[in-house]
Amino acid sequence: MSTVIEDIIARKIFNSRGEETIEVDVVTTSSFGRASAPAGKSRGKAEAVSYPQGGVDEAVRKVEEMIAPELIGLNVDFQEEIDKTLHDIDGTRDFRVIGGNTAFAISLASAEAATNSYGLLLFQYLGGYIARELPYPLGNVISGGKHGKGKTPEIQEFLVIPYGAESFLEAATVNAWIHSRVGDILKKKDKLFGGGKSDEGAWIANMGNLDALEVLASACKEVDDEFGVKCGLGIDVAASSIWHARKKNYTYDTEGKKRDSGEQLEFILELIKKYHLVYVEDPFHEEDYVSFAELNEKVKNCLICGDDLFVTNTERLSRGIKLQAANAIIVKVNQVGTLMHALEAIEMAKEAGYVPVMSHRSGSTCDSHIAHLAVAFRCPIIKTGVVEGTRIVKINELIRVEEFLGDRAKMADLQMF
Repeated sequence: MSTVIEDIIARKIFNSRGEETIEVDVVTTSSFGRASAPAGKSRGKAEAVSYPQGGVDEAVRKVEEMIAPELIGLNVDFQEEIDKTLHDIDGTRDFRVIGGNTAFAISLASAEAATNSYGLLLFQYLGGYIARELPYPLGNVISGGKHGKGKTPEIQEFLVIPYGAESFLEAATVNAWIHSRVGDILKKKDKLFGGGKSDEGAWIANMGNLDALEVLASACKEVDDEFGVKCGLGIDVAASSIWHARKKNYTYDTEGKKRDSGEQLEFILELIKKYHLVYVEDPFHEEDYVSFAELNEKVKNCLICGDDLFVTNTERLSRGIKLQAANAIIVKVNQVGTLMHALEAIEMAKEAGYVPVMSHRSGSTCDSHIAHLAVAFRCPIIKTGVVEGTRIVKINELIRVEEFLGDRAKMADLQMF
C-alpha cells in the first residue's frame, strides 16, 4: 500500500466565531486526511504566528504555490520528515512565513491520511495498543475576561472537572448537568440574566469573581450529593490580559481593586484554599516565572498550569521546569505549528512530572483531532468546553473512543486530587 502524497488542497472555511481559518486535505495514493485550524482569543506573545501577512487567503496561496510542490512525493508514514520539511520551507522559528495554522493543518491532515490508509483510528495509529486511557474533561462553565461581555468577572474561565467519574461518558454527563444547573442558579440570582453564552458555550452573567465561584461550588456540591461523583473547581485567570506592565498591577474592575504581584499571589492562594481549587491556569502574566514558582511551592493537590507561560514551547517549558514554575502545561498544537513539536513538549513535561492538558481554542472548528491526541499521547485531562457545538464534537468523539476500546478502556490516573 502506497502512502505517498499526491496532492495537497487548501481552502478557507470559518470557525465557531465566524472567523476565517484554513482547512487542508492531504491526498495520498490510497487515502486522504483533512484538518482545520482553530484560533485563540487570548494568545501568548510567544506563540507561532497564525498566518502570514495577507491572512488566510495568502496562506492558501502559499500552500498551492510554495508548500505543496515540496511535500508532494513525501510519505505520510514519516511524520517527522513532513514536519521538518514544513519548518525548512518556512525558515523561521515562529512560522511567520507560512503561518503556524497552515503548518498545523498540514501536519494533522498528514497524520490522518496515514491513519486512514491503514484503516485505523487516529489514537491507535499515533498511540499504539497501549493507548487506552480516557482523559477527564475540564469544562468551562462561566466565562469572564476576554471571553465575556459587559460586566463579567475578570477571571476568564470558571471550570469544573469531575475527577471522581468512573468513565468518560459519566464525566461528560456530569459536566453537562453542572452547566445546566449553573444556568438555573444564575436565573434565580439575577433577574436580568438572559442566558447569554460565550464562544465556548459557557454562561455569561453580570457578577464578580467570588460570586461565580460560589455558584459553581454550589452546583458541584449538588453533583456530589445526588450522583456521588467528586467534582473539582478550577479557574483560568488568563492574567496577562489584566496585567498592566507600566503600572505593575493586575486590575479587577468588578472589585475596584488593583493587585501587585505579591497581592495577586495572596489572592490566588486564598481562592485555592476557600474553594478547594484543583486547577489554576495562568494566575500570573506570561513572563512572571518567579510568581508561578512561588505559588507552586505553596500549594498541594492543585494543578498550577501554564498556557501563555509555555505556549507548548519546549524552550519556555524547559525554563519553567528549572524554576519549578508549574506542575501542568496546556498543549495546543497550533501554538507550535506541528504535531512533532507538540509531542516533544508533552514528552518533556511528562519527564518532569508535569501533567499535560490537551486543549481546544476558543475559536474552534468541527475537527475532532484533539480528542484522539489526548488518548494517543496519554494526556490525563482534555480542556474542551461543555456544551457548545464544536466542543460537543470532541466530547462525542471521546465517547465513541471509549465505546470502541470496550473493556480495555480506563480513566487516566489523577491520584493527586
